[in-house]
Amino acid sequence: MDASVSSFNTRILLPLLASIVAITPLAIDMYLPAMLVIANDLQTSMPNVQISLSIYLAGYSLGMLFFGPIADQIGRRKLAKIGLTLFGASSLALAFTTEIHAFWILRAVQAFTGAAATVVVPGIIRHIYQKNTAKGMSYVSMIMMIAPLLAPSIGSLILGVSLWSTIFLVLAAYSFIILAFVQVYLIDIPIHTNEKKGLALFFDSYKIILSNKEARADILSSMFVSFGFFCFLTSVPFVYLDLFKVSEQLFGVLFAFNVMALMFGNFLNTRIVPRIGSRKMLYYGLICGLLSGGALLTFSLLHMPLYYIVASIAPLMMSLGITASNADSLILMKFEKNTGTATAVIGTLRFGSGALVGPLLAIMHAKSAVPFSSLMFSAVVLTVLVQWFHYLKDKKNASL
Repeated sequence: MDASVSSFNTRILLPLLASIVAITPLAIDMYLPAMLVIANDLQTSMPNVQISLSIYLAGYSLGMLFFGPIADQIGRRKLAKIGLTLFGASSLALAFTTEIHAFWILRAVQAFTGAAATVVVPGIIRHIYQKNTAKGMSYVSMIMMIAPLLAPSIGSLILGVSLWSTIFLVLAAYSFIILAFVQVYLIDIPIHTNEKKGLALFFDSYKIILSNKEARADILSSMFVSFGFFCFLTSVPFVYLDLFKVSEQLFGVLFAFNVMALMFGNFLNTRIVPRIGSRKMLYYGLICGLLSGGALLTFSLLHMPLYYIVASIAPLMMSLGITASNADSLILMKFEKNTGTATAVIGTLRFGSGALVGPLLAIMHAKSAVPFSSLMFSAVVLTVLVQWFHYLKDKKNASL
Protein backbone atom coordinates (compact mmCIF):
# COMPACT_ATOMS: atom_id res chain seq x y z
CA MET A 1 0.00 0.00 0.00
CA ASP A 2 1.24 3.52 -0.78
CA ALA A 3 2.88 4.97 2.33
CA SER A 4 1.62 8.44 1.43
CA VAL A 5 -1.92 7.40 2.27
CA SER A 6 -2.52 6.88 5.99
CA SER A 7 -4.48 3.88 7.24
CA PHE A 8 -7.01 6.32 8.68
CA ASN A 9 -7.60 7.89 5.28
CA THR A 10 -7.79 4.46 3.69
CA ARG A 11 -10.52 3.42 6.09
CA ILE A 12 -12.50 6.44 4.97
CA LEU A 13 -11.56 6.15 1.30
CA LEU A 14 -12.61 2.54 0.75
CA PRO A 15 -16.26 3.07 1.79
CA LEU A 16 -16.31 6.38 -0.08
CA LEU A 17 -14.97 4.83 -3.29
CA ALA A 18 -17.47 1.99 -2.94
CA SER A 19 -20.25 4.54 -2.41
CA ILE A 20 -19.30 6.33 -5.63
CA VAL A 21 -19.29 3.08 -7.64
CA ALA A 22 -22.61 2.13 -5.99
CA ILE A 23 -24.55 4.81 -7.89
CA THR A 24 -24.56 2.45 -10.89
CA PRO A 25 -26.09 -0.65 -9.24
CA LEU A 26 -28.49 1.60 -7.32
CA ALA A 27 -29.63 3.25 -10.55
CA ILE A 28 -30.02 -0.15 -12.20
CA ASP A 29 -31.47 -2.30 -9.42
CA MET A 30 -33.63 0.02 -7.34
CA TYR A 31 -36.26 0.49 -10.05
CA LEU A 32 -36.46 -3.20 -11.10
CA PRO A 33 -39.48 -3.96 -8.84
CA ALA A 34 -41.18 -0.81 -10.14
CA MET A 35 -40.95 -1.65 -13.84
CA LEU A 36 -44.56 -2.82 -14.12
CA VAL A 37 -45.85 0.21 -12.19
CA ILE A 38 -43.79 2.57 -14.36
CA ALA A 39 -45.16 0.93 -17.51
CA ASN A 40 -48.74 1.43 -16.30
CA ASP A 41 -48.13 5.00 -15.15
CA LEU A 42 -46.40 6.05 -18.38
CA GLN A 43 -49.07 4.19 -20.40
CA THR A 44 -46.58 1.96 -22.17
CA SER A 45 -45.56 -1.71 -22.27
CA MET A 46 -43.28 -3.61 -19.93
CA PRO A 47 -40.73 -4.28 -22.75
CA ASN A 48 -40.48 -0.51 -23.32
CA VAL A 49 -39.56 -0.01 -19.68
CA GLN A 50 -37.09 -2.91 -19.86
CA ILE A 51 -35.44 -1.17 -22.82
CA SER A 52 -34.54 1.65 -20.42
CA LEU A 53 -32.14 -0.78 -18.71
CA SER A 54 -30.32 -1.47 -21.98
CA ILE A 55 -30.30 2.28 -22.67
CA TYR A 56 -28.70 2.87 -19.26
CA LEU A 57 -26.01 0.27 -19.96
CA ALA A 58 -25.29 1.75 -23.40
CA GLY A 59 -25.19 5.31 -22.02
CA TYR A 60 -22.88 4.25 -19.22
CA SER A 61 -20.48 2.50 -21.60
CA LEU A 62 -20.33 5.60 -23.82
CA GLY A 63 -19.75 7.74 -20.75
CA MET A 64 -16.84 5.55 -19.69
CA LEU A 65 -15.41 5.79 -23.21
CA PHE A 66 -15.67 9.59 -23.15
CA PHE A 67 -14.55 10.34 -19.59
CA GLY A 68 -11.73 7.76 -19.23
CA PRO A 69 -9.00 9.78 -21.00
CA ILE A 70 -10.36 12.98 -19.40
CA ALA A 71 -9.80 11.47 -15.93
CA ASP A 72 -6.13 10.96 -16.82
CA GLN A 73 -5.84 14.64 -17.78
CA ILE A 74 -7.89 16.76 -15.33
CA GLY A 75 -7.70 14.60 -12.19
CA ARG A 76 -10.06 12.18 -10.45
CA ARG A 77 -11.48 14.41 -7.71
CA LYS A 78 -12.70 17.15 -10.07
CA LEU A 79 -14.29 14.69 -12.48
CA ALA A 80 -16.03 12.80 -9.64
CA LYS A 81 -17.63 16.05 -8.44
CA ILE A 82 -18.86 16.92 -11.94
CA GLY A 83 -20.27 13.44 -12.48
CA LEU A 84 -22.10 13.24 -9.14
CA THR A 85 -23.65 16.69 -9.65
CA LEU A 86 -25.01 15.87 -13.11
CA PHE A 87 -26.14 12.38 -12.06
CA GLY A 88 -28.15 13.93 -9.23
CA ALA A 89 -29.70 16.54 -11.53
CA SER A 90 -30.79 13.94 -14.11
CA SER A 91 -32.20 11.72 -11.34
CA LEU A 92 -34.34 14.65 -10.18
CA ALA A 93 -35.61 15.16 -13.73
CA LEU A 94 -36.48 11.45 -14.02
CA ALA A 95 -38.74 11.73 -10.97
CA PHE A 96 -40.99 14.14 -12.88
CA THR A 97 -41.05 12.30 -16.22
CA THR A 98 -44.50 11.52 -17.66
CA GLU A 99 -43.59 10.03 -21.06
CA ILE A 100 -41.54 6.95 -21.95
CA HIS A 101 -39.33 8.58 -24.60
CA ALA A 102 -38.35 11.35 -22.19
CA PHE A 103 -37.69 8.60 -19.63
CA TRP A 104 -35.33 6.88 -22.10
CA ILE A 105 -33.44 10.13 -22.83
CA LEU A 106 -33.01 11.02 -19.18
CA ARG A 107 -31.86 7.50 -18.32
CA ALA A 108 -29.18 7.86 -21.01
CA VAL A 109 -28.10 11.21 -19.51
CA GLN A 110 -28.13 9.77 -15.99
CA ALA A 111 -25.93 6.85 -17.10
CA PHE A 112 -23.55 9.00 -19.16
CA THR A 113 -22.89 11.46 -16.34
CA GLY A 114 -22.73 8.73 -13.70
CA ALA A 115 -19.82 7.23 -15.64
CA ALA A 116 -17.82 10.43 -15.04
CA ALA A 117 -17.93 9.76 -11.30
CA THR A 118 -17.29 6.02 -11.32
CA VAL A 119 -14.48 5.98 -13.91
CA VAL A 120 -12.14 7.62 -11.38
CA VAL A 121 -12.33 4.86 -8.76
CA PRO A 122 -10.07 2.04 -10.09
CA GLY A 123 -7.19 4.48 -10.69
CA ILE A 124 -7.32 5.64 -7.07
CA ILE A 125 -7.44 2.03 -5.85
CA ARG A 126 -4.42 1.14 -7.98
CA HIS A 127 -2.53 4.15 -6.59
CA ILE A 128 -3.27 3.08 -3.00
CA TYR A 129 -2.75 -0.69 -3.31
CA GLN A 130 -0.11 -0.98 -6.05
CA LYS A 131 0.70 -4.71 -6.56
CA ASN A 132 -2.22 -5.70 -4.31
CA THR A 133 -4.74 -3.96 -6.57
CA ALA A 134 -6.90 -7.11 -6.77
CA LYS A 135 -7.27 -7.05 -2.98
CA GLY A 136 -8.27 -3.38 -3.03
CA MET A 137 -10.72 -3.93 -5.89
CA SER A 138 -12.34 -6.80 -3.99
CA TYR A 139 -12.65 -4.75 -0.79
CA VAL A 140 -14.39 -1.94 -2.66
CA SER A 141 -16.56 -4.39 -4.62
CA MET A 142 -17.54 -6.17 -1.41
CA ILE A 143 -18.64 -2.91 0.26
CA MET A 144 -20.28 -1.68 -2.95
CA MET A 145 -22.31 -4.89 -3.22
CA ILE A 146 -24.44 -3.66 -0.33
CA ALA A 147 -26.11 -1.45 -2.96
CA PRO A 148 -27.49 -4.20 -5.25
CA LEU A 149 -28.14 -6.30 -2.15
CA LEU A 150 -30.52 -3.71 -0.73
CA ALA A 151 -31.63 -1.83 -3.85
CA PRO A 152 -34.59 -4.03 -4.97
CA SER A 153 -35.86 -4.23 -1.39
CA ILE A 154 -35.56 -0.46 -1.03
CA GLY A 155 -37.42 -0.06 -4.33
CA SER A 156 -40.17 -2.41 -3.14
CA LEU A 157 -40.38 -0.57 0.20
CA ILE A 158 -40.69 2.80 -1.54
CA LEU A 159 -43.43 1.42 -3.79
CA GLY A 160 -45.30 0.26 -0.70
CA VAL A 161 -45.45 3.75 0.81
CA SER A 162 -45.02 6.14 -2.12
CA LEU A 163 -44.83 6.54 -5.92
CA TRP A 164 -42.19 5.11 -8.28
CA SER A 165 -40.87 8.64 -8.82
CA THR A 166 -39.67 8.66 -5.21
CA ILE A 167 -37.08 6.04 -6.20
CA PHE A 168 -35.37 8.62 -8.41
CA LEU A 169 -35.67 11.33 -5.76
CA VAL A 170 -33.82 8.98 -3.40
CA LEU A 171 -31.13 8.44 -6.06
CA ALA A 172 -30.73 12.22 -6.42
CA ALA A 173 -30.42 12.68 -2.65
CA TYR A 174 -27.87 9.87 -2.44
CA SER A 175 -25.63 11.38 -5.13
CA PHE A 176 -25.67 14.83 -3.48
CA ILE A 177 -24.78 13.32 -0.09
CA ILE A 178 -21.85 11.42 -1.63
CA LEU A 179 -20.81 14.65 -3.39
CA ALA A 180 -20.49 16.34 0.02
CA PHE A 181 -18.21 13.54 1.27
CA VAL A 182 -16.14 13.70 -1.93
CA GLN A 183 -15.60 17.40 -1.34
CA VAL A 184 -14.09 16.68 2.08
CA TYR A 185 -12.41 13.27 1.88
CA LEU A 186 -11.60 12.18 -1.68
CA ILE A 187 -7.88 12.30 -2.48
CA ASP A 188 -6.46 13.12 -5.88
CA ILE A 189 -3.63 11.13 -7.41
CA PRO A 190 -0.79 12.19 -9.72
CA ILE A 191 -1.85 12.70 -13.32
CA HIS A 192 0.32 12.13 -16.36
CA THR A 193 -0.88 14.67 -18.89
CA ASN A 194 -0.70 14.01 -22.61
CA GLU A 195 0.53 16.76 -24.93
CA LYS A 196 -2.13 15.84 -27.46
CA LYS A 197 -5.56 17.45 -27.30
CA GLY A 198 -9.04 16.79 -28.64
CA LEU A 199 -9.61 13.67 -30.72
CA ALA A 200 -5.87 13.04 -30.95
CA LEU A 201 -5.80 12.64 -27.16
CA PHE A 202 -8.59 10.06 -27.26
CA PHE A 203 -7.07 8.06 -30.12
CA ASP A 204 -3.59 8.09 -28.56
CA SER A 205 -4.91 7.08 -25.12
CA TYR A 206 -6.92 4.16 -26.46
CA LYS A 207 -4.13 3.07 -28.79
CA ILE A 208 -1.86 2.59 -25.75
CA ILE A 209 -4.39 0.27 -24.11
CA LEU A 210 -5.68 -1.66 -27.11
CA SER A 211 -2.23 -2.23 -28.66
CA ASN A 212 -0.99 -4.01 -25.53
CA LYS A 213 -1.18 -7.68 -26.52
CA GLU A 214 -0.53 -8.90 -22.96
CA ALA A 215 -3.71 -7.21 -21.71
CA ARG A 216 -6.10 -8.42 -24.42
CA ALA A 217 -7.00 -11.77 -22.86
CA ASP A 218 -7.91 -10.11 -19.56
CA ILE A 219 -9.86 -7.33 -21.29
CA LEU A 220 -11.89 -9.95 -23.18
CA SER A 221 -12.34 -11.96 -19.99
CA SER A 222 -13.69 -8.92 -18.15
CA MET A 223 -16.12 -8.32 -21.01
CA PHE A 224 -17.41 -11.91 -21.21
CA VAL A 225 -17.82 -12.24 -17.44
CA SER A 226 -19.71 -8.94 -17.33
CA PHE A 227 -21.94 -10.13 -20.16
CA GLY A 228 -22.84 -13.13 -18.01
CA PHE A 229 -23.60 -10.90 -15.04
CA PHE A 230 -25.88 -8.66 -17.11
CA CYS A 231 -27.66 -11.73 -18.47
CA PHE A 232 -28.67 -12.40 -14.88
CA LEU A 233 -29.51 -8.77 -14.15
CA THR A 234 -31.64 -8.29 -17.26
CA SER A 235 -33.43 -11.63 -16.95
CA VAL A 236 -34.03 -11.86 -13.20
CA PRO A 237 -37.28 -9.79 -13.17
CA PHE A 238 -38.74 -12.07 -15.87
CA VAL A 239 -37.45 -15.34 -14.35
CA TYR A 240 -38.45 -14.64 -10.75
CA LEU A 241 -41.50 -12.37 -11.14
CA ASP A 242 -43.07 -13.58 -14.38
CA LEU A 243 -41.91 -17.17 -14.92
CA PHE A 244 -42.01 -18.39 -11.31
CA LYS A 245 -44.64 -15.85 -10.11
CA VAL A 246 -42.88 -14.84 -6.89
CA SER A 247 -44.03 -11.77 -4.94
CA GLU A 248 -42.13 -8.46 -5.09
CA GLN A 249 -40.99 -9.07 -1.50
CA LEU A 250 -39.66 -12.58 -2.24
CA PHE A 251 -38.02 -11.19 -5.37
CA GLY A 252 -36.01 -8.85 -3.15
CA VAL A 253 -34.98 -11.76 -0.88
CA LEU A 254 -33.92 -14.03 -3.76
CA PHE A 255 -32.06 -11.20 -5.48
CA ALA A 256 -30.28 -10.40 -2.20
CA PHE A 257 -29.25 -14.05 -1.81
CA ASN A 258 -27.60 -14.02 -5.23
CA VAL A 259 -25.83 -10.73 -4.50
CA MET A 260 -24.60 -12.09 -1.15
CA ALA A 261 -22.95 -14.92 -3.09
CA LEU A 262 -21.23 -12.27 -5.23
CA MET A 263 -20.06 -10.52 -2.05
CA PHE A 264 -18.77 -13.79 -0.63
CA GLY A 265 -16.71 -14.31 -3.78
CA ASN A 266 -15.09 -10.90 -3.30
CA PHE A 267 -14.48 -11.67 0.38
CA LEU A 268 -12.72 -14.92 -0.52
CA ASN A 269 -10.65 -12.99 -3.03
CA THR A 270 -9.39 -10.53 -0.39
CA ARG A 271 -8.25 -13.44 1.80
CA ILE A 272 -6.64 -15.67 -0.84
CA VAL A 273 -5.35 -13.50 -3.69
CA PRO A 274 -2.38 -11.98 -1.75
CA ARG A 275 -1.04 -15.52 -1.29
CA ILE A 276 -1.57 -17.06 -4.74
CA GLY A 277 -1.83 -14.07 -7.08
CA SER A 278 -4.56 -12.77 -9.39
CA ARG A 279 -3.94 -15.16 -12.29
CA LYS A 280 -4.39 -18.35 -10.27
CA MET A 281 -7.38 -16.90 -8.44
CA LEU A 282 -8.96 -16.05 -11.80
CA TYR A 283 -8.51 -19.68 -12.88
CA TYR A 284 -10.17 -20.96 -9.69
CA GLY A 285 -13.09 -18.60 -10.29
CA LEU A 286 -13.53 -19.96 -13.81
CA ILE A 287 -13.55 -23.59 -12.62
CA CYS A 288 -16.35 -22.72 -10.19
CA GLY A 289 -18.15 -20.85 -12.97
CA LEU A 290 -18.01 -23.79 -15.37
CA LEU A 291 -19.47 -26.19 -12.81
CA SER A 292 -22.24 -23.89 -11.56
CA GLY A 293 -23.05 -22.54 -15.04
CA GLY A 294 -23.40 -26.08 -16.34
CA ALA A 295 -25.69 -26.94 -13.42
CA LEU A 296 -27.85 -23.85 -14.08
CA LEU A 297 -28.27 -24.73 -17.75
CA THR A 298 -29.08 -28.36 -16.89
CA PHE A 299 -31.71 -27.39 -14.30
CA SER A 300 -33.26 -24.94 -16.77
CA LEU A 301 -33.43 -27.53 -19.55
CA LEU A 302 -35.09 -29.98 -17.14
CA HIS A 303 -37.55 -27.27 -15.98
CA MET A 304 -36.60 -27.80 -12.36
CA PRO A 305 -38.32 -25.81 -9.57
CA LEU A 306 -37.27 -22.26 -8.71
CA TYR A 307 -34.94 -23.08 -5.83
CA TYR A 308 -32.74 -25.28 -8.03
CA ILE A 309 -32.26 -22.25 -10.27
CA VAL A 310 -31.52 -19.94 -7.31
CA ALA A 311 -29.08 -22.45 -5.78
CA SER A 312 -27.09 -22.81 -9.02
CA ILE A 313 -27.03 -19.06 -9.69
CA ALA A 314 -25.42 -18.36 -6.28
CA PRO A 315 -22.02 -20.09 -6.90
CA LEU A 316 -22.07 -18.81 -10.47
CA MET A 317 -22.39 -15.21 -9.20
CA MET A 318 -19.57 -15.90 -6.72
CA SER A 319 -17.33 -17.08 -9.54
CA LEU A 320 -18.19 -14.07 -11.70
CA GLY A 321 -17.17 -11.74 -8.86
CA ILE A 322 -13.83 -13.50 -8.37
CA THR A 323 -13.06 -13.61 -12.10
CA ALA A 324 -14.02 -9.99 -12.77
CA SER A 325 -12.01 -8.53 -9.85
CA ASN A 326 -8.85 -10.36 -10.87
CA ALA A 327 -9.19 -9.71 -14.60
CA ASP A 328 -9.65 -5.98 -13.91
CA SER A 329 -6.69 -5.82 -11.53
CA LEU A 330 -4.44 -7.62 -14.04
CA ILE A 331 -5.40 -5.00 -16.63
CA LEU A 332 -4.85 -2.00 -14.34
CA MET A 333 -1.43 -3.24 -13.22
CA LYS A 334 -0.20 -2.90 -16.80
CA PHE A 335 -1.17 0.79 -17.16
CA GLU A 336 0.07 3.01 -14.31
CA LYS A 337 -0.12 6.24 -16.35
CA ASN A 338 -3.42 5.46 -18.09
CA THR A 339 -5.67 3.94 -15.43
CA GLY A 340 -8.58 6.18 -16.45
CA THR A 341 -8.41 5.06 -20.06
CA ALA A 342 -7.88 1.42 -19.05
CA THR A 343 -10.94 1.68 -16.79
CA ALA A 344 -12.87 3.20 -19.69
CA VAL A 345 -11.96 0.28 -21.96
CA ILE A 346 -13.06 -2.19 -19.28
CA GLY A 347 -16.27 -0.29 -18.57
CA THR A 348 -17.18 0.35 -22.20
CA LEU A 349 -16.82 -3.30 -23.19
CA ARG A 350 -18.47 -4.44 -19.96
CA PHE A 351 -21.58 -2.28 -20.18
CA GLY A 352 -21.64 -2.28 -23.98
CA SER A 353 -21.84 -6.07 -23.96
CA GLY A 354 -24.48 -5.81 -21.23
CA ALA A 355 -26.57 -3.59 -23.49
CA LEU A 356 -26.71 -6.46 -26.03
CA VAL A 357 -28.38 -8.81 -23.56
CA GLY A 358 -31.88 -7.35 -23.85
CA PRO A 359 -32.03 -7.50 -27.67
CA LEU A 360 -30.51 -11.03 -27.67
CA LEU A 361 -33.10 -12.30 -25.20
CA ALA A 362 -35.84 -10.63 -27.26
CA ILE A 363 -34.62 -12.42 -30.39
CA MET A 364 -34.60 -15.72 -28.47
CA HIS A 365 -38.23 -15.11 -27.35
CA ALA A 366 -37.51 -16.07 -23.76
CA LYS A 367 -40.40 -18.13 -22.37
CA SER A 368 -38.31 -20.20 -19.94
CA ALA A 369 -35.06 -19.94 -17.98
CA VAL A 370 -33.14 -21.67 -20.80
CA PRO A 371 -32.19 -18.60 -22.90
CA PHE A 372 -30.61 -16.67 -20.03
CA SER A 373 -28.99 -19.83 -18.61
CA SER A 374 -27.44 -20.70 -21.96
CA LEU A 375 -26.13 -17.15 -22.41
CA MET A 376 -24.58 -17.14 -18.90
CA PHE A 377 -22.93 -20.51 -19.46
CA SER A 378 -21.66 -19.41 -22.88
CA ALA A 379 -20.08 -16.33 -21.29
CA VAL A 380 -18.12 -18.52 -18.87
CA VAL A 381 -17.05 -20.92 -21.65
CA LEU A 382 -15.78 -18.01 -23.78
CA THR A 383 -13.80 -16.67 -20.81
CA VAL A 384 -12.24 -20.10 -20.26
CA LEU A 385 -11.23 -20.29 -23.93
CA VAL A 386 -9.66 -16.82 -23.86
CA GLN A 387 -7.67 -17.62 -20.73
CA TRP A 388 -6.65 -21.03 -22.10
CA PHE A 389 -5.18 -19.46 -25.25
CA HIS A 390 -3.41 -16.88 -23.05
CA TYR A 391 -1.97 -19.69 -20.90
CA LEU A 392 -0.72 -21.60 -23.98
CA LYS A 393 0.86 -18.42 -25.37
CA ASP A 394 2.65 -17.71 -22.08
CA LYS A 395 3.85 -21.29 -21.87
CA LYS A 396 5.17 -21.12 -25.43
CA ASN A 397 7.00 -17.83 -24.78
CA ALA A 398 8.52 -19.23 -21.58
CA SER A 399 9.93 -22.22 -23.46
CA LEU A 400 11.67 -20.05 -26.07
